[in-house]
Amino acid sequence: MSTKKIRLNRFLARAGLCSRRQADRYIQAGDVMVNGKVVTDFSLRISPTKDQVLFRGKPVTWQEEHAYYVLNKPPGVITATKDPYGRPTVLDLLEGVPREGLFPVGRLDKDTTGVLLLTTDGELAEKLTHPRYQVPKVYRAHLDREIWPEDLEKLKQGIRLEDGWIQVDSIRYVHRRKNPKKIELTIHSGRKRIVRRMFEALGYQVVYLDRISFAGITKKKLSQGEWRALTEEEVEKLKRFSLIH
Repeated sequence: MSTKKIRLNRFLARAGLCSRRQADRYIQAGDVMVNGKVVTDFSLRISPTKDQVLFRGKPVTWQEEHAYYVLNKPPGVITATKDPYGRPTVLDLLEGVPREGLFPVGRLDKDTTGVLLLTTDGELAEKLTHPRYQVPKVYRAHLDREIWPEDLEKLKQGIRLEDGWIQVDSIRYVHRRKNPKKIELTIHSGRKRIVRRMFEALGYQVVYLDRISFAGITKKKLSQGEWRALTEEEVEKLKRFSLIH
């Protein structure tokens, strides 16, 4: 348990309530109480586990430290904590990182590349993968042939697959004149192989699939196989995302 005192605005942000800047405004407005007293000094330092904090009359729970990483997954790697056949897993790529309690958030197919979050925070991971929260995922798909505009429109309107109705949030050519086979799409469904199956239903094969964003977290500056810890601001953003949606 944490015994170190931290600033009140950080405590509110770590709880997923808001950003630090917004926390300052809430505190100054008198919306926060500490140990039964209204506090308006956002520089106040509190004990996360000993002091009682209320926001507009409701208790705010301290979030213990968790690990959060983003990996640019390469092809041929299994999205799992271990593999019975001895194939490389995404955890094998995070050299030097303690494995206890660490797991991937959702899945990427073995041959799909791109953004994959890993964490020890089970509560947040469950929210980010639950259909209710409609977490956006952005992909770039390279197809075996040019896709016709009318088929893009079908995906916007929705199509029926063997496991139900599906539609994209948005879809477009990346550079139609240069490469009409390359498509960028945003979708919130996490169903198995959903992107590949959508295109297959219309007669196209996905040759290469890359996820470039998950819940707003991107892989910028990460080469395939590289990873980094999420910043505190990114973690706060994910927690707010799961609350808002």
